[in-house]
Amino acid sequence: MSNDNNGLRPQTGLVRAGLSRSQFRETSEALYLNSGFVFENAAQAEAAFKGENDSYIYSRYGNPTVTVFEERLATLEGADMCRATATGMAAVFASLACHLRAGQRVVASRALFGSCHFIVDQILPRWGIETQFVDGTNLEEWEAALAKPAHAVFLESPSNPMLDLVDIAAVAGMAHAAGARMIVDNVFATPLYQKPLELGADVVVYSATKHIDGHGRCLGGAVLADTAFMEEHFIPFYRHTGPSMSPFNAWVMAKSLETLSLRVAHQSQASRQIAEHLEAHPKVPLVRHPGLDSFPQRELAKRQMTGDGTLVTIEVAGGKAGAFHVLDNLQLVDISNNLGDAKTLACHPATTTHSRLQPEERAQLGITDGVIRFSIGLEDPLDLIEDLDRALAGI
Repeated sequence: MSNDNNGLRPQTGLVRAGLSRSQFRETSEALYLNSGFVFENAAQAEAAFKGENDSYIYSRYGNPTVTVFEERLATLEGADMCRATATGMAAVFASLACHLRAGQRVVASRALFGSCHFIVDQILPRWGIETQFVDGTNLEEWEAALAKPAHAVFLESPSNPMLDLVDIAAVAGMAHAAGARMIVDNVFATPLYQKPLELGADVVVYSATKHIDGHGRCLGGAVLADTAFMEEHFIPFYRHTGPSMSPFNAWVMAKSLETLSLRVAHQSQASRQIAEHLEAHPKVPLVRHPGLDSFPQRELAKRQMTGDGTLVTIEVAGGKAGAFHVLDNLQLVDISNNLGDAKTLACHPATTTHSRLQPEERAQLGITDGVIRFSIGLEDPLDLIEDLDRALAGI
């Protein structure tokens, strides 16, 4: 089903878009926790399978609760259509696999989450798909790679974990000139602070597990694009391979969207306050945050993002030993590879999220053994600063 709530302002859409009450007139969205649906007669079932009516057939194809979440997110993103997936990685994989064929070519930013890198670097080549990585921050490398035909461009911006940005509008122009669709993983920016479709991207993917759920409860993902791409490529793949989101998870996600802007605004403001504090700390030689004047791509951040995001990445003195000391001595902040949570989380990318990369690949991305990624939560930022100072003091 398509999104028809584009007239709503963002916060209203997060609460009201996609709402479809049952005959019981419930206030909160109903949870249709079922796998199948029944038909009044055989002719109605036949028409449903022919696509001649809007009947739900099977929850792998679509479900009323999942539709609420999909339409709500599509309204926020400004997309024609959204399909929810079981995980963020299911969204990434399906967005690529649904339209790529052997003999085609993919160009991707080198700065990718470990599992995304594995898909592009390991899985796609097994299917006879040529892949090429570039430095996403370097437009000359994009231009060289897209000087010959390509079929897909894949990137994340800001990147995980170093928060590097890709000039989405510039790369979109190159991608389209090369005949490629551009797919953007927009998780770190959230649909609130960056609009890849408005910047020229063709497809946007999310791990809804992150900010969209925002409380560390449910796995989920989403793919958003125009009607043509979804109907021609994505939906047939989706229906027949089964990466669908469960109705329960969709219900949780739909309710979480109601508070997304409130949560992310606090987290973004707190992340900048913490980044500014850490930038002055003698044991933190590097702080990466799009809101800092020292951020190398600050002008690009101001041009294509409307907020700073919730992540702060630092490098501490002492390499791995220094990073582990900080992590082990945090009393308030939890060690976890998740992000976008109500609780502040920290991880050591070199030994967790990006541990599959070779040391030289991590070095190319700036992921040294002293790097720690912080996902700022809903706590008072002053308590977090005090916790970080205590942990850093012992290096």
